[in-house]
Amino acid sequence: MFSNDKPYRDFSEYLSARFSYKVQKISINAGFTCPNRDGSKGLGGCTYCNNQSFSPGYGKPTKTITEQMADGIHFFSRKYPEMKYLAYFQSYTNTYDSVDSLTDKYEEALSHPGVVGLIVGTRPDCMPEALLDYFEALSKKTFVLVEYGVESTLNKTLERVNRQHTYEESAEMIRKTAERNIPTGAHMILGLPGETEEDILHHAGRLSELPLTTLKLHQLQIIRYTAMAREYKLLPESFNLFSLEEYVDLCVRFAERLRSEIYIERFTSQSPAKLLIAPDWGLKNYEVREKILKRFREKETWQGKLYIR
Repeated sequence: MFSNDKPYRDFSEYLSARFSYKVQKISINAGFTCPNRDGSKGLGGCTYCNNQSFSPGYGKPTKTITEQMADGIHFFSRKYPEMKYLAYFQSYTNTYDSVDSLTDKYEEALSHPGVVGLIVGTRPDCMPEALLDYFEALSKKTFVLVEYGVESTLNKTLERVNRQHTYEESAEMIRKTAERNIPTGAHMILGLPGETEEDILHHAGRLSELPLTTLKLHQLQIIRYTAMAREYKLLPESFNLFSLEEYVDLCVRFAERLRSEIYIERFTSQSPAKLLIAPDWGLKNYEVREKILKRFREKETWQGKLYIR
């Protein structure tokens, strides 16, 4: 079993191995846009996307990076004064700018007292070679994790939700990043329209072929003011939104098929109630996680049990 006695390889286990002290991510909105919004690849963005649904209250784009770091650290340090921090560039596409401008932003965050690393969320089609060079050099001096929005391994799904990139692009960029010895993560949404349960479980096998360090999963959520919300209103029958019990079981079955070396950072996401249309389970993320843990134990199973190399 895994070293933290959980039936899956938890991201906290990874952080504990890398750091001898408690660390906390501070989310930053650095004012980026996205090639799928500004017209270089598409307009309107991914059909499910409303960035307000995952931007924390202290991450205001009207504030500088230094101010956002200070706000976030103030928020967490009251409870854990000895904690250190990871600057998490989260909102939109955080490698979508000139390399000089990008590195200035990253260095500003890293220069803040108590910051011991960098996490950058981006798209697989927005990582120039020069920026990979920078991250490779930086990772030899401090902690760096690059997370790519993969969302699905099926190109028909990616096209339907207007991602404007293919799964093959995701796989290639994950490999190129990992080859530089940069910890590499992927983000997946379970339950995108048109996908069967068999399709979703197949994602686990395909992701297991990649040199991933971490994986974030979350349920499809219909968020207000998105193209998907309009689609859901017009054609609700084209969506298969999981009940809580269905999703708990799906997560366990997904993890069984996932290579056991991949650290799972999360299973769910919790959007603000004022933005969430469906599904509304009425539980916090940690409460859903506890139900998933309970289901693992009931089934006497674990991550990787059904993984075939």
